[in-house]
Amino acid sequence: MPPLPALLAASALALTAAAGPAQASCRFLMPIGGGGEAVVEKRISPDGLIRRNNWNTDFAVDRAYASYRINLQSASTERGLFPVAAFLRFTDNTDLRVVNENVTLEPQQSRSFGPFPAVPGKRTNQVNVRVGATTMPGSTGFSYRVSVEGCD
Repeated sequence: MPPLPALLAASALALTAAAGPAQASCRFLMPIGGGGEAVVEKRISPDGLIRRNNWNTDFAVDRAYASYRINLQSASTERGLFPVAAFLRFTDNTDLRVVNENVTLEPQQSRSFGPFPAVPGKRTNQVNVRVGATTMPGSTGFSYRVSVEGCD
């Protein structure tokens, strides 16, 4: 079986090809503080007053792109509920929420969000993806993989 990043890249390429010739070319953005891999795997941790949760993953935007796409894949062995929110963050310290929904995924099932167009007059410097919510403690323990693509 090919390594996980290769599988996700192949899935993303298949989605791009299926979208037809109007779809732009995309490249994976790197997570901030990551280990050099574009795909991050996490397990939804419980929220706590003392410990921090691990719900947020930030991806660095290294240059201007026409649009952004977020890829989420279940890494759990059973069907799971994934509360997902995503934001484009700008150099002027403002942000725009582009995703806010609860996603139910079967094991290994994927879901892509977007493409989300760049905002005219704003420079995107991060894409934040949050998986987990205080209002959904039942999602604790589910595992997922997430990546973000910048598209021309």
